[in-house]
Amino acid sequence: MRSESTRPAPPDPTRRPYSPLISPNTVSQVNRARVIQALYDIGPLSRADLARLTEVSRATIGTIVQPLIDNGMLAEGDPQPSSAAGGKPSRPLWFSPTSQPIAAVHLLPGHVEAALVSAGGTILSTATREYPADTRDTGSVVDAVNDTLEDLFTPDRPTALGVGIAVGGIVNTDTGTIVQVNLAPGLAGLPIGRLIAERTRLPVYVDLHPRVQALGDRWFGQGRGLSTFASLYAGEALGVGLVLGGSVHRGPGGAGGEIGHSIVQADGLPCQCGQRGCWETIATHRWLRDQAVQLNLPSARTLTVGPLARLAAKGHPGAGELFDRYVDNLAIGITNIQQLLAPGLFILHGDVVAGGEALRGKLEQQVRRRTPAHPGSQPQIAFSALHDDSTLLGAAGLVLSRSLQLTP
Repeated sequence: MRSESTRPAPPDPTRRPYSPLISPNTVSQVNRARVIQALYDIGPLSRADLARLTEVSRATIGTIVQPLIDNGMLAEGDPQPSSAAGGKPSRPLWFSPTSQPIAAVHLLPGHVEAALVSAGGTILSTATREYPADTRDTGSVVDAVNDTLEDLFTPDRPTALGVGIAVGGIVNTDTGTIVQVNLAPGLAGLPIGRLIAERTRLPVYVDLHPRVQALGDRWFGQGRGLSTFASLYAGEALGVGLVLGGSVHRGPGGAGGEIGHSIVQADGLPCQCGQRGCWETIATHRWLRDQAVQLNLPSARTLTVGPLARLAAKGHPGAGELFDRYVDNLAIGITNIQQLLAPGLFILHGDVVAGGEALRGKLEQQVRRRTPAHPGSQPQIAFSALHDDSTLLGAAGLVLSRSLQLTP
């Protein structure tokens, strides 16, 4: 017989999150979320389309969508012509242009961009503010964010559903606090989520910029309807948002996504984070400009990918070689991500897009060359179709996913 002292301790329920049991209210929320997600993934759908897609009756779909029509989130479009088999004309459902909008914010070093976004992904209005990038006065940063939101919240618009904030640095998503921004050290420790919530009296959600960018791709870009892909930002910094199994991947408290600080050279160049050989040290503007200075290229100290690509195309001495080295350095990190998680599709954002097809084609070729062939798929490289709007649309998606309890 086992003694009391040798019996295993009972499990601690606080050490692991347990999912709640499915209550009638939870079932209703899940069904609503699946219908809304289907619209975002596919586009306008009739009740009959939704019934076929979800394998339930039209009456069941009616009980789900009618409250969404009544509260102004969805609207029925004009009747569509009947099929050759006849029947009642269908009316596609889509998000109402007068539905409750979402406030989206992109907080950058020295700059704030904000937009009011419709539930269907239309940017209704925008506002910007500047603040000193090297400031230690966090109050001025909060004022800048709040001022942009006040510019958006005009009396003729309905109250926003919430505020989504994308930050180009490490954040604690549980508390809405900025942990660290390398290019703006004064923002460290700023509880931006709580402070903006106090001023606006709205729910506020904060996340890492590349993950928010991935949400933009997932909801409104090339990632619509895809279960797995990577959204990569490359320019002054490097970052990645991963969509795995249909959801944006986050570590505890929003950890992860700092792909620029993965080590690709054990004895490489020193990084701002204190390590050596980070991917960021060989695949960002800082490296590009240092190399351009050594090659005596035109405007070397302010060089970006677009001008370098043009110099390479003109055959300027040294430009082509530097362009190829930069592409190869990008391919190293992308290959590592593909080897580990196999997202398959990499959607590129940031200054790297200015490299054009010459860069995209070379990069895809290099990643495929470095990745062992697999019957599942070959990695693909694509430029974002959302251009500069991806982060603001993703910040809106952050609010939508949280407030509507959708998977991302």
